[in-house]
Amino acid sequence: MKKVLIINASVRNERSQSRQLTQLFLDNWRKKNPDDSFTHREVGLDEIPPIDESWIASAFVRPENREEQNQTGVALSNILVKELQEHDVYVLGTPMYNWSIPSGLKAYIDQIMRINETWKFRSGKPDGDYVGLLENKKLFILSTRGDTGYGENEKNGHMNFQTTYLKFIFGMMGVTDTTIISLDNEEFGGEIFEKSKQRIYDQINAIP
Repeated sequence: MKKVLIINASVRNERSQSRQLTQLFLDNWRKKNPDDSFTHREVGLDEIPPIDESWIASAFVRPENREEQNQTGVALSNILVKELQEHDVYVLGTPMYNWSIPSGLKAYIDQIMRINETWKFRSGKPDGDYVGLLENKKLFILSTRGDTGYGENEKNGHMNFQTTYLKFIFGMMGVTDTTIISLDNEEFGGEIFEKSKQRIYDQINAIP
């Protein structure tokens, strides 16, 4: 039995295309894996506070020196990190905003990028040799974008700071088994978008 964490980052609710993708994923996965459990983490409609001075003061305390009074700044961060540690599969639904990710998702990433929790320096010193601490995890990135051509070696690939960034940042935390499924052409609407939707829906339904 696997534990699946579904993360939604859109600031839209019913009109969100990325939420439709995560719901489709959930329905498909539950049908094929009925014994698995699911947890929802909202980072688009619920505010994730940005990190601040208190967070930094708490986060950089070495594990052996942690005490209740010097850990108050990372109370939420501890919950979010534990959530990642305890789940096997991450399903991240996110739109592209200004060629990048929503601010709520960036705040979430800042909360979970924790030295000695989700990543560390291999030698224990800041020498650029990073080691991810989230092991044996699977990540699905379900992204939506208004335009098209954001894939590798495509015409707008150099402007894709959405899925490229997410793959990199989760990879830094040790999550290297990543599948990216992107729904493009939302701004075009009409037949071209409906064809894109059908193609992506078929991809999601084909996930075992």
